[in-house]
Amino acid sequence: QVQLVESGGGLVQAGGSLRLSCAASGRTFSTLSMAWFRQAPGKEREFVAIISWMGEDTYYADSVKGRFTFSRDSAKNTVYLQMNSLEPEDTADYYCAARVGGPVTTGHAYAHWGQGTQVTVSS
Repeated sequence: QVQLVESGGGLVQAGGSLRLSCAASGRTFSTLSMAWFRQAPGKEREFVAIISWMGEDTYYADSVKGRFTFSRDSAKNTVYLQMNSLEPEDTADYYCAARVGGPVTTGHAYAHWGQGTQVTVSS
């Protein structure tokens, strides 16, 4: 079993930055592909970013490309989502997810999820 714990959410003004963290435990971290998804109030969950198990490959949703950076620190069993130039449209609950196998953008392919961390961007 994999446990994921997110942190780093909060309230920020438009144009500001936040860094989300997701600490993993319970399985060898290097075997996991990781992803971030988000869900805004009244909207469906959407893909944000994925990273391969070695961290050499990343892929982003068009809405965050160029503003968000996904990275992983295997020594700390932690992934990070650096979010810059935040916009009110980025307001959502952000969820970290993990799977054994290659990174994919489809949420239902991920067996392990964190509890979520809230990000609010004020205009």
